[in-house]
Amino acid sequence: MTAQAPRPAGAGEIALVGLGANLGDAQATLRAALRELAACPGCTLLGCSSLWSSAPVDAEGPDFCNAVAQLRCACEPHELLRQLQRIEQRHGRLRPDGVRNAPRSLDLDLLCFGDRRLDTPELGLPHPRMHQRAFVLGPLAELRPQWRLPDGEAIAEALARLRAGGQQLRRIGPLRP
Repeated sequence: MTAQAPRPAGAGEIALVGLGANLGDAQATLRAALRELAACPGCTLLGCSSLWSSAPVDAEGPDFCNAVAQLRCACEPHELLRQLQRIEQRHGRLRPDGVRNAPRSLDLDLLCFGDRRLDTPELGLPHPRMHQRAFVLGPLAELRPQWRLPDGEAIAEALARLRAGGQQLRRIGPLRP
């Protein structure tokens, strides 16, 4: 397990948060979640990708609606994670034991937090599977088209690789809180 020491308080760091839902009115849920992200203590919403639609990865169920939000956060990564989990709980998120990638009312994933690298039981940064998910990379490419994944692969190249491997992704339209 590795963790970095807390950084001094200041203007904050950029956090990228993946949003997803495939139960109920997923688009309305993501709009509400975006409003709640903007209201998180110590965070400022800087931007959000469009809404995207994708089939579940390694799971069954209805298609997901997805987006990525960009925040400036003055809090620490674990505190932001707790805020994300509280938002999920308010939207009825269930975490059945032993079930991974189950359908969900809301899923908020902390994708990265500045350049922090963490590997704790609660949180891995950058997100350890984001390079395997077109539903993360498509929205992320809107916000940070020149960004590279932690292994150095360009977002556009990674997205093309995933699409060639069969992951489908479709832009729905803007996400407005």
